[in-house]
Amino acid sequence: MTRTHRRKLATIGAAALTAAAIAVAVGPAETASAAPAAFAKSAATAAPAAKTITTTSTATAAYTAPARALAPGMTGAAVKALQERLSALKYYPGKIDGQFGPDTQAALWAFQEINGIKVTGVDDAATAKALAHPRTYKSPAYAGKRATRIEVSQALEVLVLFDNNQIKLISHVSSGGGYFYGGGAQAVTPNGTYNTIVYMPGWVTVPLGAMYNPVFFIGTLFAIHGDTYVPEGPASHGCIRIPMDVAAFFHTLVKTPGTQVHVYGKPQWEK
Repeated sequence: MTRTHRRKLATIGAAALTAAAIAVAVGPAETASAAPAAFAKSAATAAPAAKTITTTSTATAAYTAPARALAPGMTGAAVKALQERLSALKYYPGKIDGQFGPDTQAALWAFQEINGIKVTGVDDAATAKALAHPRTYKSPAYAGKRATRIEVSQALEVLVLFDNNQIKLISHVSSGGGYFYGGGAQAVTPNGTYNTIVYMPGWVTVPLGAMYNPVFFIGTLFAIHGDTYVPEGPASHGCIRIPMDVAAFFHTLVKTPGTQVHVYGKPQWEK
């Protein structure tokens, strides 16, 4: 990170202290959505600290490429097979109903990001081939890595949740967009290793806008939260945005406070 970026981040840090002193407006309490069966949190276990963890994988049934490319808005058995494949690989495609909606598109974005395929949100020939022979997410080495953790790659714009060293969920995200706003602060998501601090249900209003079901990991400013706008690239003020349907159950998969959050990688806006 350049000196300019560090200076701007310091500005955001000061804003965080201000935000922490402001009463956070929380919307009406909402009934927590249960996590889909494939992503339900397992019974608590005494997980050992991670040492040289690099990847995990899950055996899945073979994937047969569709006869034609699959794109948002399409329906049918081929779309359902795509959703089943993504779910088996720990991505969240939404309800497995054969309808290619926003959740399936976001899951496909995440899959393409990890597999080094042009991010289109379309199950084209290259994507179908990768779905048959997928790459496994590569967990970086860093000090203090725990067996249960959240990793966010700004280079890939993905979030990966590990439960006892096993991948539990992979989600597309949108992190800080790098633009300037307000009094000259820069929209930066700070890399580093943190811990979840507090979860707030429903829509939460903070000085920079509204967050859905936020799980804060730096004060009461930086959070992993749902948003109605989670584009393919970085766009937030600095938080980690996740799709609304993922945010509906994400907080049920993590212990708050105390789950490790590791943010890393060169932001896409710096490339």
